[in-house]
Amino acid sequence: MPAFRVRGRPVPSEDPVDFWIVDGRISLDPVTHADTLCDDGWILPGLVDAHCHVGIKYGGGHEDVDGAVEQARAERDVGVLLLRDAGSPVDTRALGDHDDLPRIIRAGRHIASPKRYIQGLAIDVEDESQLPEVVARQARFGDGWVKLVGDWIDRSVGDLRPLWDEKILRASIDAAHAEGARVTAHVFGEDALPGLISAGIDCIEHGTGLTDETIEMMVRHDTALVPTLVNIATFPDIAASASKYPIYARHMRDLHARVSSTIGRAHDAGVSIYAGTDAGGSIRHGRIADEVQALTEVGKTPTEALGAASWSARSWLGWPGLEHGAPADLLVYDVDPRTSPAVLSHPDVIVLRGVPQRRRQVD
Repeated sequence: MPAFRVRGRPVPSEDPVDFWIVDGRISLDPVTHADTLCDDGWILPGLVDAHCHVGIKYGGGHEDVDGAVEQARAERDVGVLLLRDAGSPVDTRALGDHDDLPRIIRAGRHIASPKRYIQGLAIDVEDESQLPEVVARQARFGDGWVKLVGDWIDRSVGDLRPLWDEKILRASIDAAHAEGARVTAHVFGEDALPGLISAGIDCIEHGTGLTDETIEMMVRHDTALVPTLVNIATFPDIAASASKYPIYARHMRDLHARVSSTIGRAHDAGVSIYAGTDAGGSIRHGRIADEVQALTEVGKTPTEALGAASWSARSWLGWPGLEHGAPADLLVYDVDPRTSPAVLSHPDVIVLRGVPQRRRQVD
């Protein structure tokens, strides 16, 4: 494998540095006869989409392997080199054989109860006493994460309702932790949050129903949040399609109307917040720059928002950034990537597993 040299200003430190890429890893030790990829620029660890679904078609349904590859490629082409797949109905392990695709941290399949999630996507647990066993099985199948459906519309009452009892949640989360996995949950509304957080869940997805009380609980329990703001922007459309359930529709509109305040208060309180788009289904892959921009609109500085989709997210997921010996997954920009979503979406150099996937000409 050829060696490469990259010189530039790593974000956020911005102190000029030389990196060498040797055998697929970053080195701070000079290498003679290395091929220079960049003499100047803004250098980032590969971007992260911390909530996406490789294997769910845009518009709904299951993707085939070729479609899943195209989804992953769409992420790579905007600089996303690490994906946390937050539940997929198809087995995407084969994508790991593609050296030109982002690394995927898989959470297995969604876990729900019958008729309480999107048809065909989840494993349905008929009796909640079976939940710890199902969670443990998905923990062994995935890459260190399990995804629960924490709430969903209950058509018998016409609104969002929790799926699980707190006691069974605690046993289930303990079962995942015993397998070395963390647990996250889809939650739109308010009522499921206290039980999930008290039971020791590691992360909340969406979190539109957070209150001052549950925000304080998240801080106390060190529970992370991935708000998927570009997906929450679709709540009015979801409400419009739910005319049979006016209470639910009104609830979704209300959650949408106050999301900036909700997520802003979580940020101000010190909740760890990471960037995820919920791509797959109603959101196209490759929109991480829009999510970064949305995070700045709820209180994060441009540097914090970028970190939530790069170095901070990588650390949270157990992946290194630009340090010596780290896998060489990095990006270079001619212009500061904090300038705009358009800049962030178009890295000038993409290096994945030590191999340039996109490079610019160097004189």
